[in-house]
Amino acid sequence: MGKYGSIRQFMQENYLHFNSAAMVDAAKGYETHLAEGGKMMITLAGAMSTAELGISLAEMIRQGKVDIISCTGANLEEDLMNLVAHNHYERVPNYRDLTPEQEWALLERGLNRVTDTCIPEEEAFRRLQKHIHALWQDADSKGERYFPHEYMYKMLLSGVLEQYYQIDPKNSWMLAAAERNLPIIVPGWEDSTMGNIFASYVIKNEIKASTMKSGIEYMAWLAKWYIDHSAGKGVGFFQIGGGIAGDFPICVVPMLYQDMEMHDIPFWSYFCQISDSTTSYGSYSGAVPNEKITWGKLDIHTPKFIIESDATIVAPLIFAWLLNH
Repeated sequence: MGKYGSIRQFMQENYLHFNSAAMVDAAKGYETHLAEGGKMMITLAGAMSTAELGISLAEMIRQGKVDIISCTGANLEEDLMNLVAHNHYERVPNYRDLTPEQEWALLERGLNRVTDTCIPEEEAFRRLQKHIHALWQDADSKGERYFPHEYMYKMLLSGVLEQYYQIDPKNSWMLAAAERNLPIIVPGWEDSTMGNIFASYVIKNEIKASTMKSGIEYMAWLAKWYIDHSAGKGVGFFQIGGGIAGDFPICVVPMLYQDMEMHDIPFWSYFCQISDSTTSYGSYSGAVPNEKITWGKLDIHTPKFIIESDATIVAPLIFAWLLNH
């Protein structure tokens, strides 16, 4: 183990104040929630898949420490892109110094930049496109309809992508999720590369828009899932970043209470957000957890944690704690 022992031991000995202490408290709270029989939702915003969160999240999924995921369309597809095109990614450590002309040169090479990491369009997007298009077209011709993540599960489980694998498949959280048939909610999927590609086929009248199930149907599905799983200790909410990945699913509770008039529906029973968004006028991503009480999302007694830090650093550490590394 070396001088500092395990990651968990290191955190216990060194992370005693401020955001580091909040991180340890949140990890302990997550652990207690599971130990007492609770379920946990993880929400993924930002570019966490491109940050290779799958290295730790996939093992969390395999060990049953996450029960449902809400993520952006970008995180859904970017884990697969990393799986099939990792060797073609390029890091740009000096991204802050790039001129507009240098950015244009990256575009001309088919490299789309996410902070310091460039995703290779040809190897990533196009490699997936032909296989997912075949599934969309097949469903369309049969009059079948599926959610965005279900098409991706079909593609993964068919084995058609194995010929392209460029990382150890155990580090793909989407593959781990597909193997467990983990529930995934993808609000606003249209705002993704695959969503744009699907829209292009709809505009060209090659595929019907209805072949893809919608965000409203995701909410209806989530409502049933929440009702079925919120008994006992209840469902916790572990939010990585802000945005629609967190905003959409957390609203299922006030929707059931206020709009469905299910007045005995439990609140979320654990809440943690990792975000570097600051609290400002009208900002929801930076809002403190107590604001969610007024919206009927959290109870007064819900354990609440907010870690104002970089999720690419914090989330793997919390997952390492939970995996007892």
